[in-house]
Amino acid sequence: MDFFLGGIIQFGGNFAPRDWAFCHGQIVSINQNQALYAILGTIWGGDGRTNFALPDLRGRVPIGFGQGPGLSDVFISEKSGQEFCALGLAQMPVHSHSATFQGTGGLVENPISATGKLKVATDGTEQKTATSNSDAINADGISIGPSSANLYRAGATTYQDLDCVDVTVSGNSGGITGGTVSIDNNGGGQPFSIMQPTLGVNFIICLDGIFPSRN
Repeated sequence: MDFFLGGIIQFGGNFAPRDWAFCHGQIVSINQNQALYAILGTIWGGDGRTNFALPDLRGRVPIGFGQGPGLSDVFISEKSGQEFCALGLAQMPVHSHSATFQGTGGLVENPISATGKLKVATDGTEQKTATSNSDAINADGISIGPSSANLYRAGATTYQDLDCVDVTVSGNSGGITGGTVSIDNNGGGQPFSIMQPTLGVNFIICLDGIFPSRN
């Protein structure tokens, strides 16, 4: 079967048949492969004066060049893709970390004093009728007999503080005065494989065949 010169096919053997070569990116002579050079030129490499390169399909999957609907543009001989990928901050999904807060500070002794006073009137005009000889005592400490008498002095405008209810309260106050927040690390930051399932096979290119016509 005759093939077009420069045609590439897959071959299940571990050798390149006669008039064929592996697509391993070899540099070949222009003088010895003028017809093939007329087709390939330096698309795949070479200096274009004395040599040119064959395609290198080792470890790569061929893809049709051009731009398909909704796809990125692919140029002939363009190499793209990678076996491993490491995610950066911009590519990471939204996630959360556990955090630990270690506070600093403590109790501080701050005595607090509070004074309370009770006011009572020391004069007034209210009267009380005694029902017995010792039933009532007026503001001067005098017992009031059966007749009525003023319980307070006239006027009812003066008040006296009773200092007996002074109270002093003491205690401790304190709280968090500082601290640090520790964020636990997640992940190892290692690249991971993004290769599709593959099967190694040889690609070979025709070195001597039918010269393809452009029209």
